[in-house]
Amino acid sequence: MTKLGAARISISLPPNLLREFDSAINQMGIDRSKATQQAIRGFLTEYHWEQDEKAYAVGTIILIFNHEVQGLESELTATQHHHTDIIMSATHIHLNHDHCLLVIVVKGEVIEIKELVAKLKGLRGVQQLKLTSLLGAPPTKHSHPH
Repeated sequence: MTKLGAARISISLPPNLLREFDSAINQMGIDRSKATQQAIRGFLTEYHWEQDEKAYAVGTIILIFNHEVQGLESELTATQHHHTDIIMSATHIHLNHDHCLLVIVVKGEVIEIKELVAKLKGLRGVQQLKLTSLLGAPPTKHSHPH
């Protein structure tokens, strides 16, 4: 690998897989290098999520819950307050008379995010929950304006 720039690699693929890959990336408007980089990043994120609980991740937890279930909103709030070290933001949206959508933005160690997801999944009245995560750069000691 060169110090600056990119390393070149060579891979072997079955012809059918390459045709399908080329068709997909042509429709997406990206080249093979960009698509391969995205695939490798996705693979590494999944690997670290499963293998390295101290890895630093960012993501969203999206859940639909029945707000008519007694005590659920209080439990959701208490759970969020217990995890303020990893919760950056939360948005509550009313979907209909009985159901709400909660979107929680998180950043922290994989194990901390997994613990929060497990707690939320276990609450009576939570009907669906989806976590979307990416590996993120760990926080630095300095901050900068955006």
